[in-house]
Amino acid sequence: MEQITKRQLKILECIRERKTANNQEIQKCLKDIFGDISRTTVVRDINRLLEENLIERKGEGRNVRYEELVKNELLSYFDADKYFQNGPDERSLAFERFNFDIFKNLKDIFTSEEISELKELNDAYNARIKKMPASAIKKEFERITIELSWKSSHIEGNTYSLIDTEILIKNREEAQGHKREEAVMILNHKKALEYILEERKDFRKLNLRKIENIHRIIVEGLGVQHGIRKGLVGVVGTRYKPLDNEYQIKEAIEKTVKIINGLDDCFSKALVGLAMISCIQPFEDGNKRTSRLLTNSILLADDACPLSFRSINEGDYKKAIIIFYEQNSIRMLKQLFIQQFKFAVKNYF
Repeated sequence: MEQITKRQLKILECIRERKTANNQEIQKCLKDIFGDISRTTVVRDINRLLEENLIERKGEGRNVRYEELVKNELLSYFDADKYFQNGPDERSLAFERFNFDIFKNLKDIFTSEEISELKELNDAYNARIKKMPASAIKKEFERITIELSWKSSHIEGNTYSLIDTEILIKNREEAQGHKREEAVMILNHKKALEYILEERKDFRKLNLRKIENIHRIIVEGLGVQHGIRKGLVGVVGTRYKPLDNEYQIKEAIEKTVKIINGLDDCFSKALVGLAMISCIQPFEDGNKRTSRLLTNSILLADDACPLSFRSINEGDYKKAIIIFYEQNSIRMLKQLFIQQFKFAVKNYF
């Protein structure tokens, strides 16, 4: 995941606050915090920000100035560590309610270089899977089912270990000392993934019914109402309030579905699904679980490698989701998605 230094972050903030800045102005901004810094060091830091596509150079020679590069507001950079130094009541939110204007920005989320890299990785995955016997493919899907069911449940507070999850899924043996609901949550992931695999080509084109089907399976037996919610929901750790009107929720979901169906590549579709179902919170509970399974339904429908999320840092994931809620920046979540896709291609099949 992209990482810039505190000094580079200060340069970005300086440019963001001023709208535009030259080398001398940037050095002055840095001096207030870091003391005297050589021009060579400043130039090196600026070049790093240029390489990360966080700023752009305008002008020539002595007239060179730098501006923040935000071709898409969804890709604004936020330093997660600094952002979460303040609690939910102290943070400055761009959006305390769902922002319907977000739909105009749900495009060009990945750079052409990122798409090329993801496609190259996926080509390698498909080349491997074509050479594998059916029995080996089945075993790998069983492994990814176990690890996805464990991790996705663990993110939501489930206390089963990965080994407990494997025994539960393979042998239907519940772990002692755990609530029955934890076993149900894990087994529901297995059922949802089995449903997706069985209907995988049907997910090439999404609709509300298909998303509701995933949700229904995910929350079966957990006392959660099916269908679009009719009441309020709150989100832990943020002042952001999801929509509370059933008709607006349905409108937001249908707009999301339309956007996803209109995108050119499965990676953009999957990321939009992951982010928007979490943000809209269309159901009474189980929204993020549904979003993770929906992500895999989109990938599998296009013969792309599924994600287990096994190696994802749960803290980073939750921070990325909250930044998306509060600032409508998908940048951090995108980096985590890329990270997890690389992990999946390397570790499965």
